[in-house]
Amino acid sequence: MKMRQLRALSGFILLTLVVLTTARPKAGPDQKCKSGPVDLVFLIDSSRSVRPHEFETMRKFMIDILNTLDIGLDTTRVGVVQYSSQVRSEFSLKTHSKLENLVKAINEIIPLAQGTMTGLAIRYLMNEAFTLQQGDRPKVPNVAVIVTDGRPQDRVAEVAAEAREKGIEIYAVGVARADMTSLRAMASPPFEDHVFLVERFDLIHQFGLQFQDKLCGVDLCLESEHGCEHLCESSPGSFHCLCLPGYTLNEDGKTCAAIDLCANGKHNCEQICISSPGSFTCDCNQGYNLNTDKKTCSPIDLCAEGKHDCKQVCVNMGPGIFTCDCNEGYRLNEDEKTCSAIDLCAEGKHDCKQVCVNMGPGIFTCDCNKGYRLNEDEKTCSAINLCAEGKHDCEQICISAPGVFTCDCNKGFKLNKDKKTCTNMDMCKTVEHGCEHQCVNTPGSYYCICPEGQLLQEDGKSCGTCRSANIDLVLLIDGSKSVRPQNFELVKKFVNQVVDSLDVSLHGTRVGLVQYSSRVRTEFPLNKYNTAEEIKAAVLKVEYMEKGTMTGLALKHMLENSFSEAEGARPASRNIPRVGLVFTDGRSQDDISEFAKKAKEAGITMYAVGVGKAVEDELREIASEPVDKHFYYTTDFSAISTIAENLKLNVCPAESQGEIEVKDPCACENLVEFQHATINSLEQLTQKLASMTARLEQLENQLLSRK
Repeated sequence: MKMRQLRALSGFILLTLVVLTTARPKAGPDQKCKSGPVDLVFLIDSSRSVRPHEFETMRKFMIDILNTLDIGLDTTRVGVVQYSSQVRSEFSLKTHSKLENLVKAINEIIPLAQGTMTGLAIRYLMNEAFTLQQGDRPKVPNVAVIVTDGRPQDRVAEVAAEAREKGIEIYAVGVARADMTSLRAMASPPFEDHVFLVERFDLIHQFGLQFQDKLCGVDLCLESEHGCEHLCESSPGSFHCLCLPGYTLNEDGKTCAAIDLCANGKHNCEQICISSPGSFTCDCNQGYNLNTDKKTCSPIDLCAEGKHDCKQVCVNMGPGIFTCDCNEGYRLNEDEKTCSAIDLCAEGKHDCKQVCVNMGPGIFTCDCNKGYRLNEDEKTCSAINLCAEGKHDCEQICISAPGVFTCDCNKGFKLNKDKKTCTNMDMCKTVEHGCEHQCVNTPGSYYCICPEGQLLQEDGKSCGTCRSANIDLVLLIDGSKSVRPQNFELVKKFVNQVVDSLDVSLHGTRVGLVQYSSRVRTEFPLNKYNTAEEIKAAVLKVEYMEKGTMTGLALKHMLENSFSEAEGARPASRNIPRVGLVFTDGRSQDDISEFAKKAKEAGITMYAVGVGKAVEDELREIASEPVDKHFYYTTDFSAISTIAENLKLNVCPAESQGEIEVKDPCACENLVEFQHATINSLEQLTQKLASMTARLEQLENQLLSRK
């Protein structure tokens, strides 16, 4: 109701602008227009740019308008708010109910004479002047007349829009220096009805005449060119346009646009909405049917409805869509309807390793060629090994082929004419044994022996008075930043001193070098160099790594890589001693316990050499037993050459110096110990041979019993 009355008042002003004062006789001083109740607030600019005589003109402008209105608490209520840099309410809507009191209060207004904070004033108008506490009436139009002579010093567009959204109809009256852009930003639409700009204050009465003229009632729908596209509805002194059902009024207040409920989302169609002005109907996408509720849709299942031509299987692919498929073992033909049986064997679509047997459409089983047996996976085949299964009569060696076998003999034996049994041969007489002193024949083999007082050398053939300790030696050197470059050169010199003490050769001692810091790097493996000169030259080229001290990681690398056969370590079966030497100058940044223990458990003899800030507990944990003979320490890098002189990794006493305990294999007690060990080994081999002979006799008896 309040908005309808507001539109009525807007119509009055529109009429005023169109016909000015010629549409009907003007209301005289004693003639009051009965326009209905209105809450009217004047918002007047009293900034310093408004001269005193201009402010008096503004006073008269307001009084002239009031003289035409039916003033009263139940008719037209009036309030006045003055603003400049601040806002001051001169009187509210509920203050005065009589014209003479309003006129007296207006004549007593004292201008503020400061800035022009129009935005602040509009916010006061919205939040204070038009409130119940200040006399605003519900459902009664709110009208504000803003009179200003200059450009606002604050923002007005946003607050004016907010005021209009709350239902306040704003007229913007600009005088002289007023800014048209600001006036349009403040006023209600249409601007031609709500924005007025005059050149000087003495012309402001023109707006007053138009404003009071529009309050006298005329049926503008009948007596004017209203411009409404559909319907025109009159109200006292004004009119407004309406639209037919299904249409909405456009922003110009005259033309109408069809209400598209589909586009606005104001429908309950599940899939497709078909719009008509103010109404809609529902439809469905292809492959769907509209349900009886005329809103929701159900998919069309052509397979379930039998509306297809598939010979075996119909597959629903979605609403109104299907495709044909076939039963297991069949394939869809090119017509995409009929099916043909699949022969997986013929098409090679199987995983049988030897023979595929077709068992029906899409089914196969695997089989094997002669001499082979199908495995548990029912796909692969294994050769039937009659030798491994004991299904042969060979005396010594059975050589298998799938499903068959042939016999052979061990080294030193020859196969008899029965192709099964073997006869012993004298290997010492039939082969180039190379023994320096004497060859001793054994079943299928031989060995060399030396005269009393001499030992068999590493090659197993020559004899000598003493045998140098041929070892596989890996040195782990600390390349952390605490070592410093000049000291690292001393470490390399230490390594070369150790190398000088060894009998380096391909069949003698082998040397590998690993440097570590925060990571581990193999400088050269055991099988890289075969001479001491090559090793020493390679050591001098090693570059200093710097960074941390990961001794545990280095021990792990030595155990898992450096002493592998791939990097030159000789097989454990040859009993070549494996020696690891760790050189470090500080505490390890990781745990060493696990791999120090594992290295010693793997049979590696561990030496630990520490300098400077090296931790004795860690060195002792690395060193092999007895620790005192495998652990060295000095406070200064310059003293490590002394350690190198005392560190002799050999087994002959003539070559041994320092505290390392070694045994002389040429000594009498050690020869006796060696002979005892040899006799024990021969006894064990004799027992094993007797056991194997008994087993062979047992197998032979089993074969005879089968025949």
